[in-house]
Amino acid sequence: MTQTARVYGGSLYDLAVEENMTDEMLRESEEIRKIFWENPDYLHLLSEPVLAKEERIGLIEEAFGSSASRYMVNFLKILCERNILNEYSGCVSEFVRRYNADHNIAEAVVVTAAKLGDDQMNALKEKLEAQFGKKIYLSQRLDAGVIGGLKVELEDMELDGTVKGRLTGIQNKLNNIMM
Repeated sequence: MTQTARVYGGSLYDLAVEENMTDEMLRESEEIRKIFWENPDYLHLLSEPVLAKEERIGLIEEAFGSSASRYMVNFLKILCERNILNEYSGCVSEFVRRYNADHNIAEAVVVTAAKLGDDQMNALKEKLEAQFGKKIYLSQRLDAGVIGGLKVELEDMELDGTVKGRLTGIQNKLNNIMM
């Protein structure tokens, strides 16, 4: 994430707090990020300096003026006017980071070789919430390289209970003995 995204995303979050609209603006910002992700040509068009700024701002108003809050539409216009609309996704990431910190939420990814069932995901989520004292949003990523077991990536930590992780640990111990 760039410094620009941190500053603008943080400013948007500060405004949302001030206006008591954090939940609404979180939802809106993620919906708009999804729209830009699914329609990269549209984001490129809105970022194209060949198109007059007034035209690009008009397109933002037309697309989002009736569905997003005035604050969000104005935020998009500011990014467009300053030719930094390509920073929008990073701004949303900063907004989410600040929101999660203020609401005691952590995002975690469980990495496994095979898909976990709903019961397993819920049990893991409950254990993580109890251990870390936070609400956990848990997602899953498949990686055949883990061989078996699971690895949890949570904030700046990695909890590795994979067969691959154990084999690597054994290999490191053997390498230390051999030296």
